[in-house]
Amino acid sequence: MERTAFVTGADRGLGFALCAGLLDKGWLVFAGQYMPDWPDLAALAGQYPEKLHLVPLDVASAESAAAAAQAVQVISDHLDLLINNAGVNSPTVRAPIGEPQDYGEMLRLFDVNALGPLRVVEAFLLLTGRGKLKRLCFVSSEAGSVARSERTAWYGYCMSKAALNMAVKNLFNELRPQGYTFRLYHPGWIRSYMGGQKDLEADLEPEQAAGMAIAFFLGDLANEDRLAMIDYEGQEWPW
Repeated sequence: MERTAFVTGADRGLGFALCAGLLDKGWLVFAGQYMPDWPDLAALAGQYPEKLHLVPLDVASAESAAAAAQAVQVISDHLDLLINNAGVNSPTVRAPIGEPQDYGEMLRLFDVNALGPLRVVEAFLLLTGRGKLKRLCFVSSEAGSVARSERTAWYGYCMSKAALNMAVKNLFNELRPQGYTFRLYHPGWIRSYMGGQKDLEADLEPEQAAGMAIAFFLGDLANEDRLAMIDYEGQEWPW
C-alpha cells in the first residue's frame, strides 16, 4: 500500500518544506493549498507530477476541509500521515494589556490555530482510519506551554496554541484506543511567513526544520500511549 500524507498550510515555509521532504522519501503527498497565486507548490508539482497533488484548503472552513477530504478520496482510499501545520500569527496581537487589544484578530488566530486542526481531523477521519500508520501530527509551539510561559502579551497567539494542545489531548484520549498514533511538536523558531513577512531573525530555515520534524513524525516512540509535546531538539515541554 502506497504511503500517503496530507500537509496543511503547504504553500510556503515549513509546510512547503515538509511536502518536499516527504516527496524526496517517495511518499504520495497531498498539499493543502491556501494561496494559489504563490508559485512554489506549482513548481514542486512540476518536479513530482505523479506524487504531489495540490488540494485547495482553508482550515478556517469546515466546508473547505470536507471538500479537501473528498478530493483526496478520488485519488487514494487512505491516509497514513496527516500533518496539521497551518498556522497564523499577527503583530497586532502582541500588545501589552495596557494597550488596546485586537480581539477580532485574536479570534482569527484561534479559529485557524486551534479550531483549524480539529476541522481537518474530523474531515479526514475516514481516510486516516484506513491508513497503516493512522498518524496525526500537530505543529504546536513553546508559546502553548502554560508551565514554561515567559512571554508578556502575545495573548492571542499563546492562547491559541494552548487551546490546540488541549484539543490534541482530547483527540488522543478518544482516538488512541482506536489505534491512532500522535505527534505533538514544537519545531523551533523558523524563518517562516506566519506574521505575513519572512522572519529573517529566526534560527532555522524551513528546510532544516522540516528535516527534523519529518524524522519525529515518522519515527517510533517508546510509548505511544503517552502524549507529550516534543521540540526539535528532542526535549519534552510541559503542558
